[in-house]
Amino acid sequence: MIDDLFGGPQAGSGSSGGAAQASARSTPAEAVAAVAAVDVPLAERLRPHTLDEVIGQHDLLDAGKPLRVAFESGRPHSMILWGPPGVGKTTLARLMADSFDAEFVQISAVLGGVKDIRDAVDRARLAQAQGRRCIVFVDEVHRFNKAQQDAFLPHVESGLFTFIGATTENPSFEVNSALLSRATVHVLQPISEVDQQGMLARATAALAARAPEPAAAARLIAYADGDARRLLNTYENVVRMVGTQAPIDEATLERCLGAQLRRYDKGGEQFYDTISALHKSVRGSHPDAALYWLVRMLDGGVDARYIGRRLIRMAAEDIGLADPRALRLCLDAIETYERLGSPEGELALAEAVVYLAVAPKSNAVYTAYKAARAFVQKDGTRPVPLHLRNAPTKLMKSLDYGRDYRYAHDEAGGYAAGERYFPDALDPPPQFYAPVPRGLEIKIGEKLAQLRSLDEAAVQPAVPAQPDQSA
Repeated sequence: MIDDLFGGPQAGSGSSGGAAQASARSTPAEAVAAVAAVDVPLAERLRPHTLDEVIGQHDLLDAGKPLRVAFESGRPHSMILWGPPGVGKTTLARLMADSFDAEFVQISAVLGGVKDIRDAVDRARLAQAQGRRCIVFVDEVHRFNKAQQDAFLPHVESGLFTFIGATTENPSFEVNSALLSRATVHVLQPISEVDQQGMLARATAALAARAPEPAAAARLIAYADGDARRLLNTYENVVRMVGTQAPIDEATLERCLGAQLRRYDKGGEQFYDTISALHKSVRGSHPDAALYWLVRMLDGGVDARYIGRRLIRMAAEDIGLADPRALRLCLDAIETYERLGSPEGELALAEAVVYLAVAPKSNAVYTAYKAARAFVQKDGTRPVPLHLRNAPTKLMKSLDYGRDYRYAHDEAGGYAAGERYFPDALDPPPQFYAPVPRGLEIKIGEKLAQLRSLDEAAVQPAVPAQPDQSA
């Protein structure tokens, strides 16, 4: 067969030119290797063949960690591998099949359907008849509908094959609960910068190329954003453009990758300037500018989940209790994005950005928290007053733990006026939180003022009765 494909003795007799000369100089095996070296992407050529070659995923693969234990136990289990692209989901599934000498059946949920599932079942039965295990790997399993996912259940239940699903989406939302209950979810993390540096060193050796300069390597790693496949294939493209012995600096990357690299500079100044502009536009109550910077970041390839995390920070820092709904809205926006993905889910982020921009602003809680933290860091460790201590045992009660504590619900208005909640030696007690006169904090300020007046009245010394002068 190799002779037929790559020009063996019979096929070569009718060839001419460079192809015939190459056939005469190369064995079929060498021809196969030559074609592979040219056509197979670097990320595929560097795919690990043993567990020890895997870079990253230390929480799962280091000694004593879940997947390491699964490999060493010799007993595979059904699982869902959840993580972003290029972090090793397919690699781990293949390694598990190799480790257990199992038949490996791969299905792409993007292109496959019920027929592929049936074919996988047939192959699993054949393997079982031969006394071999079978692992069915479903890439992008969240793309299968409920009926397609249900088709795996009886065979997973019977042990016909071990099911491994890979997904970039939250399996709680995208995988049927019945299938999810039969599989262990393992969360894979983006490849760290340190591990990506190791991958880049392997790639440099594999291509026999000059290592990129440190600043250029940092830009490549930032561009890859934890995606090993993206890192390796991008680096390979750059080497092909400039040659293996040409130096690769930042200018070279700019020239080879163009505007995409300039926009998406995750570790660079422009990235942080842009998120700063979004934050300041929200704080400045300018919804149009906030939307502009949001779209700039999304268009530049920034992970929408990162933007969502920053929106949560803005809600807590800049809106606070002036409108507590803002925090919940941001959490809902992130959940919506995780369910819908891009681009549909981006609208929820836009809604959150506009809401934050037009909401009343208060950094009173943020300021109070910083002040309280600074106070505690420089103050000593003061004992908890006896009346505030818990007293679950007779001994503690005999030591006066909880004695004279006033239960607020039993007091007039549900407030124990004059009760002390700070350590005894703090006199006067510090005040950290000062509500601003905006949004809900207007009412909060009024409420606190009323309570403080009750405290002051409760601690005023009693005025002695005056003698009757009429006598």
